[in-house]
Amino acid sequence: MQSYEVEVKSLLGNPERAEVLRARLRELDPAVKILSRNKQLNHYFVGGNIAALAQATDAHLSTQAKVKIDDLAARAKEFSVRTREKDGEVLLVVKCSVGDDTSANGVARMEFEEKVSLALLELDQLVLSAGFDYQAKWSREREEYLCRDINICLDRNAGYGWLAEFEKVVEAEAEVALARQEIAALMAECGASELPQDRLERMFAFYNAHWPEYYGTENIFIIE
Repeated sequence: MQSYEVEVKSLLGNPERAEVLRARLRELDPAVKILSRNKQLNHYFVGGNIAALAQATDAHLSTQAKVKIDDLAARAKEFSVRTREKDGEVLLVVKCSVGDDTSANGVARMEFEEKVSLALLELDQLVLSAGFDYQAKWSREREEYLCRDINICLDRNAGYGWLAEFEKVVEAEAEVALARQEIAALMAECGASELPQDRLERMFAFYNAHWPEYYGTENIFIIE
């Protein structure tokens, strides 16, 4: 029923390093090409619970999505809720931790993502009505590639600068470890270093505390 997202981040920082990664992907697979290019707004929330969220958004979810979010409500110990606008498309996103990973930034997570026929702020109001509060608002520009059955997203994030995400989605928790190995192998061939989780958490915390200075801008910061 649930899908599992395995995602490893690599901090690039500047556009020159992003271009090096693009070139390396083309060397590894000449057929690699950009799959999509979009702009996104992502609003993160804290508090609340998934059961209340499911109830607040029930009228806007498909039958299959209702089953999935109800299952998450029964199983999730730690979760991250966000709303997303991607080139006019609005989505409700819930990510739940697997093992010791965090739900916001972990390597392996259960993922719920459902398109809704609402404006971003209308969906935000439903999330807020379920007992959540805003944590932060994020903006980014994304390029998406596919190489060896692994998605590579090159993001220019407000605050973070250029960031690469190597991602594979699998249908069973037993497949998570193998997907992690495949991603690590591709990253090694690309010369991309994994952004350590402790540093990522420090960056995430700093952004959350200062997000109005970065949201919708090209301003960046450096946190070691």
